[in-house]
Amino acid sequence: MKTILIIEDEPAIRESICDLLEIEGFSVIDAELGHKGVQIAEERLPDLILCDVNLPDTDGYEILTTLQKNPVVKTIPFIFLTAKGTKADLRHGMNLGADDYLVKPCSAEELLGAIAIRMDRQDTLRTQSQQQLDVLRNNIALFLPHELHTPLNSILLFSEILVDEYASIPRNDILEISKGIHGSAERLYRLIQNFLCYAQLEIAAHDPERRVALCMGETNLSDVRITEVATRLARQANREADLSLQLQNANLNMSDNRLQKIMEELIENAFKFSNSGSPVEITSKTTDQGYRVNITDWGRGMTAEQIANLGAYMQFDRRFYEQQGSGLGLIIAKRMLELHGGQMQIDSTLGQQTTIQLTIPLASSTSELLSAA
Repeated sequence: MKTILIIEDEPAIRESICDLLEIEGFSVIDAELGHKGVQIAEERLPDLILCDVNLPDTDGYEILTTLQKNPVVKTIPFIFLTAKGTKADLRHGMNLGADDYLVKPCSAEELLGAIAIRMDRQDTLRTQSQQQLDVLRNNIALFLPHELHTPLNSILLFSEILVDEYASIPRNDILEISKGIHGSAERLYRLIQNFLCYAQLEIAAHDPERRVALCMGETNLSDVRITEVATRLARQANREADLSLQLQNANLNMSDNRLQKIMEELIENAFKFSNSGSPVEITSKTTDQGYRVNITDWGRGMTAEQIANLGAYMQFDRRFYEQQGSGLGLIIAKRMLELHGGQMQIDSTLGQQTTIQLTIPLASSTSELLSAA
């Protein structure tokens, strides 16, 4: 049975809607005050919320804004009920994330029709999410064992050679074998760390307390931090000459470690999937929307379908490009940005060029300076 929360201060309207929905087979919860409605929504997790715009203690817009900050309830369909139906009111509600806007008095057919549409859409989204989860499980089952075994087999092979033939191996060969063991161990360590990081991000997305803990901290020297990561990765790839940096500084609402992790994954991909001699450009600037970072390479590129299907453990064109790695880098960066209130956008042309644009929230001090300006 679907549950609907009604937040409405007028008793007659509230009772009328409750009676109608109960007759239609819904389970109904009601609240006459906004703060009580928010509390019920977060505790009971209804399937849909009907909310009056004008309430004694607050307004519906503030309720929606509050719910949108909670990742557990932000996806619940939200329909405004209001006595005002101007175009400006409608646009304001929709911009905040409302799913529909009904003007009182509305007929039973209008109300039930709006609810049915939103319920059907939510069911479709749940089905799609389940399908994506099934794909994720299959990809983990297919690719993760391979990704773990590849570096582990190298470690076992090289170490076995050292144990069995240490007395006859030239000193220089011992050094090369040791480098091979160390490189494979680093790869295995990073794979495990990325797997744990991804699991942590997925848990935090559904646990408000963990999300708060995850998102604590600020970065005060963003340009310095990005420069450090980019120059280190360019050096490791022997491509210092390909790196171009044009960075502005800003204080970010994200810890140094989180910023570094995002930049490591995305900049490493830019070098990995482009050829030596082609440029990798990184620019940044402060905007009203946040700290805007662009990472551009002229390499393999991606199709629109690949970008749309971006997900964990999906490594594009694995059968054509035997590129080692679990494919977690992009999704880790994307999820980490989203949990901090940021965004990632990919613009790519297959075989030519890829630009990844990041928008990172500014720390309160920087935001205040921009507002004053």
